[in-house]
Amino acid sequence: MMNSFKGIEFAQPGFFWLLLVLPFMIVWYIWRNQKLQGTLRVSSIHGFLKAKRSFLRVLRHYSIVLRMLAFGALIVALARPQSAFSWQDSTTEGIDIVIATDISGSMLSEDLKPNRLEAGKNIAIDFIKDRPNDRIGLVVFSGESFTQCPLTIDHDVLINLFKGISNGMIEDGTAIGMGLATAVNRLKDSEAKSKVVILLTDGTNTTGSIPPLTAAEIARQMKVRVYTVGVGTKGYAPYPVKTPFGVQYQQVPVTIDEAMLSKIANITGGQYFRATNNQKLKQIYEQIDKLEKAKIDVTQYHKKTERFLPFALLAGILLMLEFLLKNTVFKSALN
Repeated sequence: MMNSFKGIEFAQPGFFWLLLVLPFMIVWYIWRNQKLQGTLRVSSIHGFLKAKRSFLRVLRHYSIVLRMLAFGALIVALARPQSAFSWQDSTTEGIDIVIATDISGSMLSEDLKPNRLEAGKNIAIDFIKDRPNDRIGLVVFSGESFTQCPLTIDHDVLINLFKGISNGMIEDGTAIGMGLATAVNRLKDSEAKSKVVILLTDGTNTTGSIPPLTAAEIARQMKVRVYTVGVGTKGYAPYPVKTPFGVQYQQVPVTIDEAMLSKIANITGGQYFRATNNQKLKQIYEQIDKLEKAKIDVTQYHKKTERFLPFALLAGILLMLEFLLKNTVFKSALN
C-alpha cells in the first residue's frame, strides 16, 4: 500500500486495507434490496405506464453512495494523513577547510605528472571548485610554514594564489609539524560545524620547532579533523637535477613517514591516504569531498502536520446527510 503522495504521508497506512470492505457493502446492499422487494402478478401493466415516476425513487439508491463515501473518508482519517515538509539548512554555517601542502624540493619528483607539486595543485584546485559554499584557506610549508591564503569564500582569489606557489619560496626542508600547526591556527577562531585540514606531504619531518604529533594533539583539542595524504610512488622516483649538460634525472628513494601520518589522522579523527599517481590523488580528494559533504548533509529539518480532521468531518457530514435524507425526503417519497 502507498504511504505517501504529493507531500502527504500516512502514519497508519495499514488502515487502507479496510477499503476492501467497500465491494462487500455494495453486494450486501443489492442482496438486501432484492429480499425486501415483493412480487405482484397482474394481467396487464398498461395502467401503470401512465403513472408518473418520482425522481426521488431513483435517488434513494444514493444512500449507499453516501455511506461508502463516508466510510472511505473515515478510513483516510484513521490512516492519519500528514503534510510532510523537508528542507536542508543552507546558511553559511558550513565547513572550514585549510589545505596544507608541502613545497619542498622533493615535491619536484616526477612520479606524478608533471610532478608531485603541480599534480597536487591541479587536483586541489578542482576540489576547491566543487565546494563553492565552504571557506577554504591555503598553508604552504617546507623548512618553515606560512599562510598563503586565509580562510575565504572568494575561491577565485584562492585559486590564483594556489597557482602561484612554487618550490623555493621558503627555505628547503620538511617541517610537517609547523605546517599542521599553522593550518590549525587558521581555524582557531572558526565557528563552522566542521573544521578540516588536508595535509599533503611526500617525506618525513626533518625540521621545525613543533613535532607533528604535538600539532596533532593541538588539532584534536580544537576539534579539527586532519586528513593526511602521502604523495609518491613506492620505491624510487625520478628527480630532476640541473647540470651543465641540462636536466638529468636521478632515482631517489621515496621516504614517506606513513606511520606518523596515520597517527596524526587517528588522533584527530581523520584518515590517512597514499597517492602513488595522479588518479589516486584525484580519488583521495573525491573521497574527502564525499566524507565532509556526508557530515553536513545529514542536518535536515522535518515538519509534519496532522491532516486527518477534514476527512473525519467529511465522514460525519456524509453520514448526517444520509440520515436526514432517509428520514425526511426519501421517507415521504417512499410512503
